[in-house]
Amino acid sequence: MTISEYKKYFKTELSGLYNDSESAFLSSVFIEKIVGFNSFYQRRFSDQYLLHDDEKKLFDIIVELKKNRPYQHILGETEFYGMTFFVNENVLIPRPETEELLELAIKKIKQHFVILNINRRFTNHKRNKESLEAISVEITKKTLKILDIGTGSGIIPLVLKKHFPDAEVSSIDYSEKALEVAKKNADFHQLPINFIHADYLNFELKEQYDVIISNPPYIGIDEQDEIEESVKGFEPTMALFSPTSDALIFYRKIAKDSQKHLSDNGLLFLEINQKLGPETLELYSKDLSEAQLIKDLSGNDRFIFGKK
Repeated sequence: MTISEYKKYFKTELSGLYNDSESAFLSSVFIEKIVGFNSFYQRRFSDQYLLHDDEKKLFDIIVELKKNRPYQHILGETEFYGMTFFVNENVLIPRPETEELLELAIKKIKQHFVILNINRRFTNHKRNKESLEAISVEITKKTLKILDIGTGSGIIPLVLKKHFPDAEVSSIDYSEKALEVAKKNADFHQLPINFIHADYLNFELKEQYDVIISNPPYIGIDEQDEIEESVKGFEPTMALFSPTSDALIFYRKIAKDSQKHLSDNGLLFLEINQKLGPETLELYSKDLSEAQLIKDLSGNDRFIFGKK
């Protein structure tokens, strides 16, 4: 079978699962993974016959896709925020909404801590003796302490560590298998993260943090029937669903911890259940100087931003 013949076969066999553009994208991705030809070489050598072993692997991929297995699990990796991350059945596949969470966090962290430091330094120095450029250089050296709760594959702490290389980033997860994936990703990107194996709901924090960020399990037990089988069947339920009938149990614990363990002027970022926006916001409105409910690009209540 040639490359072009395989692509046609791929499209036909999976027409019930993917539209034409999705099929073309996926077949190209898998051919590059197995054969080593990028899209340019796939077009240039479309009439080249596949090696027997490669053909078998590519046919096996179609079988797995027909079972609704996520293509990212078959690849063993996915792209997120411009970085490659290893994924498997022990971690959630990163969603676009979490990229939005990180965009918000990176923007707010840069704005807040740069402005905060400039204000502090101008109280101790005359404006005509130091330039903004010199102040900015020193600001980048400030050590921020960041805590990520429920790390999964490690996407949140690793993206933040890449953008704030001088920060001390810690990350908690209950699943040892998820932490194995997170550590593999950290090693791959050569970014040091302090990974903590703990049941967060029964874990006492000991330090203060400038930033607390989390995308915890927030789907209620009563919503299980609304989740696609391709998600429930292949992604860890521990990372999807609240462990109790209280869909906000993690947010209540984070709110309590923020009172004691979020530093003065510290920032809080949460991804939330779109159905529980006002209820989630209410948990933070009393104890933070600022708390906002923010919509995602689809117009759904998706994030909480808070400042102490």
